[in-house]
Amino acid sequence: MCYDVAYLTKKVDKYAKHYGKPSDWNDLMKRLPPTFHTSGFNHADLPVITSKKPFEIQTYEWGLIPAWVKDPASATKLSNQTINARSEEMFSKPSFRDVAKTNHCLIIVDGFYEHHWHDGKSYPHYIKMKNDEPFAMAGIWAEWNGKRTVSLLTTSANSLMASIHNNPKVSESRMPVILSKENEEAWLKPILNDEDKEKSKQLLIPYEAGEMEAYTVPKLRGKMYLGNVAETQKRHFYPELENKQGTLF
Repeated sequence: MCYDVAYLTKKVDKYAKHYGKPSDWNDLMKRLPPTFHTSGFNHADLPVITSKKPFEIQTYEWGLIPAWVKDPASATKLSNQTINARSEEMFSKPSFRDVAKTNHCLIIVDGFYEHHWHDGKSYPHYIKMKNDEPFAMAGIWAEWNGKRTVSLLTTSANSLMASIHNNPKVSESRMPVILSKENEEAWLKPILNDEDKEKSKQLLIPYEAGEMEAYTVPKLRGKMYLGNVAETQKRHFYPELENKQGTLF
């Protein structure tokens, strides 16, 4: 799964090269600080491009709240369960099925974090593109009582992520759906028929592992957590993972 991400930590030109005008990103970065790390359970505002406004950078709160939710308490509870959406279930699960066909979006990030388990302890890894460029994850969004919310789609892990994501509580390794630049526009299109649905499913696949890199970073939980600072993204060596770290660097 994917509960931790980084975004807006690069220069404006990096984002404008791929997504929107420099002025759009300047305006957004005046409102949001660089986010070297945040957890989905903080329900942070994420930079997104939606199917409804494909040429505008917006911010949506992480943790999708469907329109049918009745009260704030239920909304808060559900938003903690919709940080991620399994792409295989989005057309059938009640939380997602009403928006899965029409409300598609790109979630723009610099990288994300995943924990690897070893001898009963978890070790965070930072994952990004080898070319150090920002990239888009596939998402779906909903609006509840004027609040715009979003869920990040996941899929089966590629070889890199399978070597990292080994949570003993889950049955399979997962990773966020990362879209190639060529597939971003296709993902934003609404699903109007069964043919469109099948085409959209073909986009929700593991990303090419060879274009990604991963390395261990300082702890993201507990007393050792450094907070939302650049040092959280820095390489950190764990002696007990010596052999494993060498295969990922």
